[in-house]
Amino acid sequence: MIAAEVAWLCFLFPFAGALLSPVLARIHPGLRDYGALFFSFLAALCSVMFIPYLFHPEKLPLESAFVWLSSPIELKVGVLVDPLSIVMANVVAVISFIIMVYSLGYMKGDPSLARWWMWMNLFIGSMLLLVLSNNLVFLFVGWKMVGLCSWGLIGFYNKDEKKYWIGGPPPTKYTTPSHCGLKAMVVTSAGDVLMLGGILIMYSYARTLNILELYETSSIWLPEMAKSSGMILLMSILLLAGPIGKSAQFPLHEWLPEAMAGPGPVSALIHAATMVKSGVYMVARLIPIFFYGYWVAGCSEASYFFILIAWVGAITALVAATQGMTALELKKALAFSTVSQIGYMMLALGVAGLTISSLEGGFTSGMFHLVNHALFKACLFLCAGSVIHTVHSIYMNDMGSIRKYMPFTWIFMFIAALSLMGVPPLPGFWSKDAVLASTLATHNYPLFLLALITVVITAFYTTRFVGMVFHGRESKNVENLKQKGAHLGEAHRTMVVACGVLAITIIVLGILGLPLEHLLHEGFGYTLIEKLHLPVEHATEMSHLLVPLLSVISVVIGIVPAYLLYFSGKLDPAGMLEKHASLKMLHKFFWNRWYIDSFYYMFFVGGITRLFTSVPRYIENPLDKFFHKIIPSIPGRFYSGGRDILASRYGREEVEGAPAEPVVGTSLGFALLLVLLFIAFYLIAMFIRVWL
Repeated sequence: MIAAEVAWLCFLFPFAGALLSPVLARIHPGLRDYGALFFSFLAALCSVMFIPYLFHPEKLPLESAFVWLSSPIELKVGVLVDPLSIVMANVVAVISFIIMVYSLGYMKGDPSLARWWMWMNLFIGSMLLLVLSNNLVFLFVGWKMVGLCSWGLIGFYNKDEKKYWIGGPPPTKYTTPSHCGLKAMVVTSAGDVLMLGGILIMYSYARTLNILELYETSSIWLPEMAKSSGMILLMSILLLAGPIGKSAQFPLHEWLPEAMAGPGPVSALIHAATMVKSGVYMVARLIPIFFYGYWVAGCSEASYFFILIAWVGAITALVAATQGMTALELKKALAFSTVSQIGYMMLALGVAGLTISSLEGGFTSGMFHLVNHALFKACLFLCAGSVIHTVHSIYMNDMGSIRKYMPFTWIFMFIAALSLMGVPPLPGFWSKDAVLASTLATHNYPLFLLALITVVITAFYTTRFVGMVFHGRESKNVENLKQKGAHLGEAHRTMVVACGVLAITIIVLGILGLPLEHLLHEGFGYTLIEKLHLPVEHATEMSHLLVPLLSVISVVIGIVPAYLLYFSGKLDPAGMLEKHASLKMLHKFFWNRWYIDSFYYMFFVGGITRLFTSVPRYIENPLDKFFHKIIPSIPGRFYSGGRDILASRYGREEVEGAPAEPVVGTSLGFALLLVLLFIAFYLIAMFIRVWL
């Protein structure tokens, strides 16, 4: 039970760091900075203490809880330590700590550092609460806190100074940091609300939201739910809406590129270690329930959970990769890459339930790719932050040939880029091939083909951004910086060290790739297969030989044209676009992000704006006129009409000379009005009664 107790400290330490940051700032700035770092280190240390349990999965799961509410329902707050939460906690806490070290140099001198450390520690604690919670209620609390922190960090430069705008160059519009933070909040919250609906539906049948109890009682409540046709499908769609929004999957993926408005460490934190991984974790948590429902309980609707997430993942991987081919902002190109790679993870988790033998392979490959992606993408984003910090521009065409000025950053980013492409023997190769093998093992060839095409595109855009940043010709911006005597060299030593640690870890995991995959396979296999009592079948040897071959060939196909365009300079990208109209049209389509983002702004933002102006004009103003002008004027009109009738009968002078009695006239008008309203309501009631 010691591990379960340590799990409490794992997320409480960052929360304490967030609360103490303003206090420590009043004592001394150095105490504030290193105090925030210390609390994130303690969280990382606690998470590392869980790792030995991966070698002894028979001792898991461990749970520690206490009663939070006893009525009207019993609600326990607790932590759950199992292979899935151990892997996620280490990814979050360890990589977040490295990012915090990087922040010491990157954010040095910022006037809002107390706010920065508070948001960062709160972010880390919220994510650890999410992955370690033993029930869906407090998982959802952590889920929403992560969303709140992302809003605060993406819009960290809330004064919207022009130097922090992203987007462009003209005629492409710019976007302010506060707008980007709001966009992330709105889009992800849309999925969160739907997911909450799915959780409530689940509770109405299961009468519990404890994760282990949901697993154990699924044989009772899932068949009961299946008696209501369409209910499991509805629950699947609602539950998947949250992960699709949080992990920026199609069609809720357009908020993530705008998250680049935050400082460099935020991009690494959101895109590598924390927020985007929460959706993958949620899907992985739900897999045992729906797998049991489909393959054991025979609830056919449960299969849609796997079909939906597999296709969403494959489509997202392809769509985002094509957008990364044309992106001009360095961090935005990496953001599209993140969306695409998360699609791979969702694809793997989706195919885990397409056949009875694919659970172990699909689940393991998805989580294995999550671990590797967290490492190489964190390294890429931190290196990108160093580059932008040096060249004072977010655009890759303002860089070029800076390898000689930043040799360490170049080698670190190059290692991470090779892992992203899936070049052996780096870890990205092992996990990406595992995803492809799991997909092929289900004999779903359209999904496999989409994933393989994405490998080609990934190799192309990765080679492109490495070539545009570190190779080729020096840009005019770099030449101007040299003339001005600006510092063109490595960033602050803490930034270089953080990137170096990640790059070395990538190499080590590449060497230990197969043993690590086997370790995860054993851990996940024990908790999934042994508890569900399902037979395990292994893929044929041919698929294991075919997939690496196809993967390497696909990588080469993507690298060659990108090398000719952006490394050797033998081909001119701009000239090729002008020469080939079809390529120019395709480039424009991808540059405009398949017009998905434009459609959302036109339909939702523009539509709501038009509704905002139309409702007062056509609804509010007429109703206001009717209730506040027309109805109050009716008694006066009755009084004036009655006076005119009397005047015509007895003479105007006699009537007008008589004492005025407006109270009587007004009372008469109100009485007539009440009679008319009573008649109207009576007729309406009779009509409704007859119609029903």
